[in-house]
Amino acid sequence: MALSKRLSAIIDVVDSSYDEIWDCCCDHGLLGIELLQQDKAPLIHFVDIVPELMQALSDKLERFATREQRGRWQVHCQDVAMISPDPKKRHLVIIAGVGGELLVQFLAKIVSQQPDTHIDFIVCPVHHSYQVRSYLQTLPLGLVSEQLVCENKRFYEVIAMSASSSQQITRVGHSMWQLTSKEHQTYLKQLCAHYQRMLNQDADYYQPVLEQYRALLS
Repeated sequence: MALSKRLSAIIDVVDSSYDEIWDCCCDHGLLGIELLQQDKAPLIHFVDIVPELMQALSDKLERFATREQRGRWQVHCQDVAMISPDPKKRHLVIIAGVGGELLVQFLAKIVSQQPDTHIDFIVCPVHHSYQVRSYLQTLPLGLVSEQLVCENKRFYEVIAMSASSSQQITRVGHSMWQLTSKEHQTYLKQLCAHYQRMLNQDADYYQPVLEQYRALLS
């Protein structure tokens, strides 16, 4: 099955320097399977909380895996926030396909429970990227890359963070923007329109957010 633009963009920023990679909220496991096929790490973890999905994925892996791939994956039917990476190893945790608020909850729990473990992250929230970026600024991680992906008329920000990077992440994005692109202009205008509407709920909070996005248009 061909990967979507969003999943392909995530794969493109995964290097092969990790001992273990965690595909969280993996759904049908397409991302993790591609990581396994590309030999991106010695061990790939598939994590989701839906039993039926994880059983189907486990069956699929057992059925189609090559001899070389056997023993190089683990399937976990559990809450993403409760993963327990081996502190002696270097990990990449990928969380995609969930909203920003839930994503921040996952990140906060993982980080607090694993303070001495080397964990880098790639995140791709469905929405509320400003909130996600604001939280990422509080972590001892730097920006590796950021990319804006348009798929089926929806926009996704793919953000990679690592302890080995000293580049500060911004709350509205910097290097991902190609403001000569019509698609990027469309996304930015959508964000401005959204936060304009949010002024009715909390102008003190959302006005500065709106102004940061508007500044990119000028």
